[in-house]
Amino acid sequence: MEPLSHRGLPRLSWIDTLYSNFNYGADEYDAEGNEEPKALPEGSETMPYIDESPTMSPQLSARGQDSGDGVSPTPADGLGTGGERDAGKGLEMRKLVLSGFLASEEIYINQLEALLLPMKPLKATATTSQPVLTLQQIETIFYKIQDIYEIHKEFYDSLCPKVQQWDSNVTMGHLFQKLASQLGVYKAFVDNYKIALETAEKCSQSNYQFQKISEELKVKGPKDSKESHTSVTMEALLYKPIDRVTRSTLVLHDLLKHTPADHPDYPLLQDALRISQNFLSSINEDIDPRRTAVTTPKGETRQLIKDGFLVELSEGSRKLRHVFLFTDVLLCAKLKKTAVGKHQQYDCKWYVPLADLVFPSPEESEHCPQVHVIPDHELEDMKMKISAIKSEVQKEKANKGQSRAIERLKKKMFENEFWLLLNSPAIPFRIHNRNGKSYLFLLSSDYERSEWREAIQRLQKKDLQAFVLSSVELQVLTGSCFKLRTVHNIPVTSNKDDDESPGLYGFLHVIVHSAKGFKQSANLYCTLEVDSFGYFVSKAKTRVFRDTTEPQWNEEFEIELEGSQSLRILCYEKCYDKTKLNKDNNEIVDKIMGKGQIQLDPQAVQTKNWHMDVIEMNGIKVEFSMKFTSRDMSLKRTPSKKQTGVFGVKISVVTKRERSKVPYIVRQCVEEVEKRGIEEVGIYRISGVATDIQALKAVFDANNKDILVMLSDMDINAIAGTLKLYFRELPEPLLTDRLYPAFMEGIALSDPAAKENCMMHLLRSLPDPNLITFLFLLEHLKRVAEKEPINKMSLHNLATVFGPTLLRPSEGESKAHLTLASDIWSHDVMAQVQVLLYYLQHPPISFSELKRNTLYFSTDV
Repeated sequence: MEPLSHRGLPRLSWIDTLYSNFNYGADEYDAEGNEEPKALPEGSETMPYIDESPTMSPQLSARGQDSGDGVSPTPADGLGTGGERDAGKGLEMRKLVLSGFLASEEIYINQLEALLLPMKPLKATATTSQPVLTLQQIETIFYKIQDIYEIHKEFYDSLCPKVQQWDSNVTMGHLFQKLASQLGVYKAFVDNYKIALETAEKCSQSNYQFQKISEELKVKGPKDSKESHTSVTMEALLYKPIDRVTRSTLVLHDLLKHTPADHPDYPLLQDALRISQNFLSSINEDIDPRRTAVTTPKGETRQLIKDGFLVELSEGSRKLRHVFLFTDVLLCAKLKKTAVGKHQQYDCKWYVPLADLVFPSPEESEHCPQVHVIPDHELEDMKMKISAIKSEVQKEKANKGQSRAIERLKKKMFENEFWLLLNSPAIPFRIHNRNGKSYLFLLSSDYERSEWREAIQRLQKKDLQAFVLSSVELQVLTGSCFKLRTVHNIPVTSNKDDDESPGLYGFLHVIVHSAKGFKQSANLYCTLEVDSFGYFVSKAKTRVFRDTTEPQWNEEFEIELEGSQSLRILCYEKCYDKTKLNKDNNEIVDKIMGKGQIQLDPQAVQTKNWHMDVIEMNGIKVEFSMKFTSRDMSLKRTPSKKQTGVFGVKISVVTKRERSKVPYIVRQCVEEVEKRGIEEVGIYRISGVATDIQALKAVFDANNKDILVMLSDMDINAIAGTLKLYFRELPEPLLTDRLYPAFMEGIALSDPAAKENCMMHLLRSLPDPNLITFLFLLEHLKRVAEKEPINKMSLHNLATVFGPTLLRPSEGESKAHLTLASDIWSHDVMAQVQVLLYYLQHPPISFSELKRNTLYFSTDV
């Protein structure tokens, strides 16, 4: 995922201060994850060229992304993708995109003005006996800035009245086309960019007066801003024009998305986007080397190849580090704490010359510290808290609540997200210095681990020499990190602007069809990763296709999305060599044959039809299809039109027809799971293959005599998935719509005796088939949890999986409970989990005891 942030916009919220100073939360977290209360500065300047993505790619994006970067900070409520198809909504969305762009264009013009301001007095002194700079130096540093300013001033003055008098007849495509046609001026600027920076740097070193000027240029604030001016360095401002083309390209992408194909602006915007994308592609390589190089005291160039945030396990605790990979050395750093207004610096924790760096084999890594994995239920609890706070923030905004209350909630959300980012990674990435010391990072994604490993191995193919950095050399290298870093902000959702895409919430259906391009036969499988809460997690895995160069998986998966923006596919060769298998469960020893990722474009995936695509990776092509079901659509309980089957049919109808107390499908699935799946890691949490689940559903619905044979041959995760699907598709929840509000009130009671009284009474109020089936399932889930040391499924994990399935109200009831798409872990869901967890943690409950006991509780529910 490579969303591009508002690189040209100074941000003045508490988040800016947090991120620019690397101090996490208003009570300030340092890079070690320790709380240190401290007063916040009023504002801060955000460096240009920010990439906030978990992939942390240093490249500019030449393709339009769906980060929503150009949308106004105050999007209109209720503009869902369904509404956008309507012409009126499309018109409104175009206005929102343009309003946001105009606001940032005003800031950009102010930045160019600030850059031009010292040019005239500098030219005036150039012809005197004591010049600050020569005319040649002035021409080099400020080359083409005046032209760029005039282009954008004219563009702004033409576009502004059109947006202010916005209606369906307004056209502005010609303005963007003209702007794109003037990119030749930008090309000249880019060609001169490297020498302009070098000249400015040399002049600063040799002339104190110019150094003072270039360190603090005053940029005028926007008209409606409380800040009259902000101080920015000349180097940061010189990068703004390059940054601006990226933003314009993103805005063009968003405008096209909301412009009908028959609109007169459409072909003009298309043409402008094509020109801009081609331009971006051409300048990526021109600008990158200069920005990422540092000159050593010996005069050699050391280039920054990659940097990003990683969690290091150091002295038994997790620390968030900023890791920098240079051409010949890997450096692990944290940002020093400095007083407000002082220049920020990194503190080097350790470095390893690449000539001395090795990746320990699985056998060698046994001697490394073992990874303490945080229990899943703690991570899920934290996700629930984060989503509940998100809902509160949205409600405060909708009710136009106090900004102080919103900032307080955002601060709390950031602290929780930071905890999640620090504690969720569990995949070990071990680094060893052949001279002795070993280091251990924890990552959440094997894709990311592979990227770091491959980047290091590519550099190690060169003729590298071992070395020891002197204190001066280390100081120079560490000092360059702040200026060279390409990843400025830790990848948490609190760091997103309000107008950035919130990602997708719901279910992504993916069919992994096949792969080709392998040079020799191998045992092959794929895994699927999506981003969630700012980091990537593995969500599904195909079966191993043995001894082939063209695997044909054709497996379908249903992946739950939690604000996701990207899908990754990794292709592995399965390792069956027992000597390589590590005792550490999180160690992945299978070989990655290829990997790739795609952006999840809401417009492309939110259709009823399957969307087929191909990911190319290292010469391998993986073919897959996908479609997306939004959260509100997936929550619908749809009664079956035919009453002959079992799915979508009332449980009382099924048990009466079968003359049974518990539906046959529930008994058979539970029996099969207990027979051969109770020790399966992640049972009920890992997705089964969707096509297998659908096959089982059809067999149970038809009451086919081959059910038992089919069950015995079927993958156990598919059987577990079928049981979950049965409860999910009941026309009303197992614990009934009627009692749902009472369950919500009962679980919220504080007094243990009152809660016990209420919760038992509610069970007794259920219809007999529902109660008997619930108690049957309850005992089964307890038996599954007894094997938690092996299957990793605690009572809490099982409650998280089954709570919403057994309690979520049906369509009519749930409308009042559904608000935002991001309420995937809303208060209701948290309460549903807690209800089931209450009964799971309760001593055994028998049907006869429940019916016999009289509780002191009102019979009205």
